[in-house]
Amino acid sequence: MPKINAAKRAAEKSDANLDDIRHSLAHLLAAAVMQLWPDAKRTIGPAIDNGFYFDFEFSKPVTDADLPKIEAKMREILPAWDKFERHMLSAEDAKKEYPGNEYKHELIDEFTKDGEQVSFYKSGDYWDLCRGGHVANMKDIDPRSFKLDRIAGAYWRGDEKNKMLTRIYGLAFATKKELDAYLAMMAEAKKRDHKKLGPELDLFMFHETAPGMPYWLPKGVILYNELVSFWREEHAARGYQEIVSPILNKKELYVISGHYEHYWPDMFTAKTGEGEEYGVKAMNCPNAMVVFGHKLRSYKDLPLRLSDTDSLHRNELSGTLNGLLRVREFRQDDAHIFVREQDIGAEYKRVFEIVERFYSIFDMKYTFRLGTRPESFLGEVTIWDKAEATLHKILEKSGEEYAIAEKDGAFYGPKVDILMNDALGREWQMGTVQLDFQQPARFKLEYVDEDGKRKTPVAIHRVIYGSMERFIGILIEHFAGAFPLWLAPVQAVVLPISEKHAKYSEKVLADLAAAGIRAEISAADESLGKRIRAAELQKIPYVLVVGDKEAGSGEVSVRHYKRGQEDSLKLEVLIEKLQAEVKDKAVL
Repeated sequence: MPKINAAKRAAEKSDANLDDIRHSLAHLLAAAVMQLWPDAKRTIGPAIDNGFYFDFEFSKPVTDADLPKIEAKMREILPAWDKFERHMLSAEDAKKEYPGNEYKHELIDEFTKDGEQVSFYKSGDYWDLCRGGHVANMKDIDPRSFKLDRIAGAYWRGDEKNKMLTRIYGLAFATKKELDAYLAMMAEAKKRDHKKLGPELDLFMFHETAPGMPYWLPKGVILYNELVSFWREEHAARGYQEIVSPILNKKELYVISGHYEHYWPDMFTAKTGEGEEYGVKAMNCPNAMVVFGHKLRSYKDLPLRLSDTDSLHRNELSGTLNGLLRVREFRQDDAHIFVREQDIGAEYKRVFEIVERFYSIFDMKYTFRLGTRPESFLGEVTIWDKAEATLHKILEKSGEEYAIAEKDGAFYGPKVDILMNDALGREWQMGTVQLDFQQPARFKLEYVDEDGKRKTPVAIHRVIYGSMERFIGILIEHFAGAFPLWLAPVQAVVLPISEKHAKYSEKVLADLAAAGIRAEISAADESLGKRIRAAELQKIPYVLVVGDKEAGSGEVSVRHYKRGQEDSLKLEVLIEKLQAEVKDKAVL
């Protein structure tokens, strides 16, 4: 059993009650809409994280400007509602409740295909097709604890081939205090939005000619390379060997790996004039299998840790693209570790040590989640059962709390996902550590064991950052663009008070550059106050002001982005301080 404490169980129970509140409010939303627009066609309205939504087909556009009117109607209706009454109807009678509504008719046909009746739930004067999950009494809902949020488009049943519907989102919590806290968090998140800060800080941009494929600007490349350099140093010290493999591979490679069957529609593909079919690399594991298999290995070679940061491409739907968080071109801090079966536990322990090292550097708290066998999978159930039991045992031995996501494993093996909480308490799925008995066997990989027999290794697929693009997007929001010194694209800016201090400011700049500090000068063509403000907007960690006093004493006046004005320091003392801060990778 997973190591889950009593507080977590209580939270899960609370979440279940909150889901009932949110689903009940989805009914209330639909009732309000149907009163205001009687010819609307309602479809579905589930509870979701932080609230609920309902999808409608309207005869004329409904916009965010209509939300206050709908919300007011919900509050007007709420006092007349109490308990939900359950009624069972035949398919024929159920369809009569929705004349001309092909969406509900489709659902009714689906739910009654074996002759069953369908359930309806009624509160007040409103009832609807529903499988249940409501509050015991609507009068228990605080009318101040919910708020309509926004309107968006949504395809019927998520299929872009279907009609576009209007989705109305609502927020809902158990109390007004929790709703207010969430709204405050969202306001702060808006300020931290990486899609806003990234271009403002000159880190990256997008262009319509390459949707979902970021352009990394010079400052963004510095940030990117610092993260990769740190990754390389840490992994080289732990025995990883970096490889680079082709970005374009024949279809046959993915047939062997199983990705052709399970992933091909999500890949960019091309055919040559000779009729050969290729896939643009969307994952690194098949190539890592090829590298392992290009020569016979010995047990003395294991664990063999192959790492790479190659570019990957995935054919994500245009409607799902979201800044750096969901892109079509990205790199992963990938690794594939080939081990003997008896060494799986020891290698996972080493990977967990890397996870702790990386996430503590960024002051990020994390937990684990075990993903089990999905509906569509490779291999035998017995092998999957063994792999899942192995990961259960590893996680229990680690002492870390973990959740279980049923049927959420990769198609070739169960996995341990890394769930990170950022500065706002938002949870993100970052890296993953996957256990794979399938692909090594499909590629016929072998090593010679100490008994002289040939055996098949087990592969551990793992990423720590995950997608570099996604990690940087989250990192921008986590730090609100104010990066630790070692990551900051510009670590210091030198501000001469006037033109006569230009020569000394150039010496300061040269000494900083010679010491490996990324710095620039903001010339005295504007007031000092404006230049200090400009540096703050760029979130540059250190502002170094130089005037007559500083030039005469060989000092700089130091101002820190977060700590404010500090003491003046000798230039050599400041350089030592900055170098130490970079080396320690301090988060201030």
